[in-house]
Amino acid sequence: MLFSFSRREFIQSSIAATLGTSALGVTSQTAQAIAPIQRGVKGTRMKLSCAAYSYRDHFKSGVMTMYDFLEACATMGLDGAEPTSYYFPDPLTNEWIIDYKRRAFLLGLDISGTAVGNTFTHNPGPEREKEIQHVKNWIDHAALLGAPTIRIFAGGIPKGSDMTLEQAQKNAIETTQEACAYAATRGVFLALENHGGIVPDADSVLAIVEKVESDWFGVNLDTGNFHTADPYADMAKVLPYTMTVQVKVHIQPQGGQKTEADFKRILTILADGGYRGYVALEYEGANDPISDVPRYIEKLQTILARM
Repeated sequence: MLFSFSRREFIQSSIAATLGTSALGVTSQTAQAIAPIQRGVKGTRMKLSCAAYSYRDHFKSGVMTMYDFLEACATMGLDGAEPTSYYFPDPLTNEWIIDYKRRAFLLGLDISGTAVGNTFTHNPGPEREKEIQHVKNWIDHAALLGAPTIRIFAGGIPKGSDMTLEQAQKNAIETTQEACAYAATRGVFLALENHGGIVPDADSVLAIVEKVESDWFGVNLDTGNFHTADPYADMAKVLPYTMTVQVKVHIQPQGGQKTEADFKRILTILADGGYRGYVALEYEGANDPISDVPRYIEKLQTILARM
């Protein structure tokens, strides 16, 4: 994702090459959009991981530790593990992070990424600064851990606020821009997750992503979070900006019933779009993840092996 010219210049030159300079006729909004991720190679390459969030109830009850989680990922034959930040010890020390990184390496696992809970829709002021600093702290933790990406959130319009959607989007763009500037100094990518709030569909995700000027920013595609008329179409729409993927075991279209996700269709969408990176299972099913997660991981492994 490193360029000899900016992503904005790339998309503008691409449009010009297609339409001709005198025939551009694009709006100012289009002209300001950044370009999709340019990986520089053709073809696809996907690796499998698992989000620690899949075992959230077991962490809370003490049945599983974060070290147990690493062993579970290794036992399933995964390439990596996503140790979701919510389950790290508090207070968190550098010594703990380094030891955890060591254990993952000895088990043959990459740290595929991590996640931080944040809200980026606050107006300028103490609340916004608190959220930005929280993300910056986790950028430091991720750099030490060896996590290449952090999935972040936009959030929703603050409760009790008369804030408009447009102002919330503007706030999210500004705060994300500041966080990305810091992430770039630590070599950590930030990936905005489609997670309700002001980013419930592909267009609302892109309304923010296309306005953030950073080579260290993109989308964390969560396949279960689009509750639109056609979730699969929304997945394909954000794919050009996608740097990490979380796959859920269910899909629920707008006005429809929750159904089992079509893993083959999802992985085909990723392959057709030339996606290269991690696909992390985030299990939110009703059964015990200790028995269900390996079953779904095996399904993903089988499909990938045949592609």
